[in-house]
Amino acid sequence: MKIAYSNLASPEWSMEEVFSNAQKFGYDGVEIRLLDGEVIPSVLDESTRNSIVRLARAHEIEIVGLGASTRFATADADEREQNEEDLFRFIELAAQMEVPMVRTFGGGATAGGAEAGDAIRWVAESLNRVAERAEELGVSVLLETHDEFSHSWMVRDVLKQVESKAIGAIWDIHHPYRMGESMEDTYDNLRAGLQHVHLKDARKHGDGWDLVVFGEGEVPVKAIVKKLIDEGYDRYLCVEWEKKWHPEIEAASTALPKHIEVLRQYLAD
Repeated sequence: MKIAYSNLASPEWSMEEVFSNAQKFGYDGVEIRLLDGEVIPSVLDESTRNSIVRLARAHEIEIVGLGASTRFATADADEREQNEEDLFRFIELAAQMEVPMVRTFGGGATAGGAEAGDAIRWVAESLNRVAERAEELGVSVLLETHDEFSHSWMVRDVLKQVESKAIGAIWDIHHPYRMGESMEDTYDNLRAGLQHVHLKDARKHGDGWDLVVFGEGEVPVKAIVKKLIDEGYDRYLCVEWEKKWHPEIEAASTALPKHIEVLRQYLAD
């Protein structure tokens, strides 16, 4: 079982620092969500691409994925098409950098009055349209339990409508938990397409949640890790410490070593 972290944890770090600190702290991989502190764009010039890849290789760190912000759960066909075009570009970028996967969101159409079935169909249609190119380039496109698709049954129902094995799921363990799902139900919904896992812990605070180090919150991180091992999951576990979106939480330089220490203990236990 290999361990990565998302560089959402470190918006202040250069790419050199992202990879050198991954090596220093004992991580095997990095999921790239940010470049120079901002969300990574879907197109990078050759020099920038090559520089990132060289830095990763120099520090013996694998780039495990790119984090796109694409969303398809909208009644607006033009908006869906624009997001599809952006996802195509991310797939091309991943292939150019020899990165195995791109994360996508579903979106949040039902908050605008759409039915869940419509949102699921729109996302499935868009993912079916990008699937052939993803297969050609050997890149997986993974739908995350996030936004309204925090309900894992919605991710499951999208994947049921997409035949391509290039399309799969990311289990962000916090979001289904805060939706009231059990670990067993979430895993059962995602097992057929599960290709990546985002680990985070959090504690309920009023109407929101405070992100905390593994073991200090309510999310059953240890039990989920054990479940994954018991079920034979052998892909990356990715620590997602969202400093970019939550500037009040601990800096990556202190939080990332804590997370990997606890996670290694979970794996040992």
